[in-house]
Amino acid sequence: MSRKKVKLQWISNDAARRATFKKRRKGMIKKAAELSTLCGVNACLIVYGDGEQQPEIWPSAHDAAIVLSRLKRLPEMEQIKQMMNQEGFMRQRLAKLQEQVRKQERENGELETTLLLRHGLAGRSMHGVASRSQLANLAWLIDRKMCEVRRRIESLRRSSVMPPPEAVKKEAASASPAPEAKEKKALEAATEELQPQEWLLPFFEHGNGAWLDACFLKN
Repeated sequence: MSRKKVKLQWISNDAARRATFKKRRKGMIKKAAELSTLCGVNACLIVYGDGEQQPEIWPSAHDAAIVLSRLKRLPEMEQIKQMMNQEGFMRQRLAKLQEQVRKQERENGELETTLLLRHGLAGRSMHGVASRSQLANLAWLIDRKMCEVRRRIESLRRSSVMPPPEAVKKEAASASPAPEAKEKKALEAATEELQPQEWLLPFFEHGNGAWLDACFLKN
């Protein structure tokens, strides 16, 4: 069973807050011990509790003093490089949340544009449904899709015109007559298969995006 996600906010109840503090401090000491053992690093932990006369020190006051003295001997820039106070932590967390919001907004915009494209393909009018910016995004998406379709058509046309090497060798060995006529017939058959379907005809007829006004922007 997965653990319930804990809300990071101040606990107003005194008894619950003290119990949570003791539990979390014990967990921090355990993690610090695991970090020191598994990674072979010198670490110490000093935790000041509300209402306690002395802080909790791990692994001991002597070992903590040795680690802190090593830290103080470092240049000032090296000391503060990895340090973080409450304000720095909140700023870092805020930046991550803002990036998540921007990413979600981009994903939502792409989904909305795709939905508008599907409405247009279904023959629905875009008048009064989409804003100017949404229509601009829609035109960009359609141009990108059209470029992908053209590249795919050109790739299929080249693959249909150029037979595999084995077929070329076999045809040369048999010396069958009129190879140009066979290639022409194969090209015509492949071109016929690649003709746009009826629902795509408006896009090919109107060109690189001019069909948008003709199909979607009618009053």
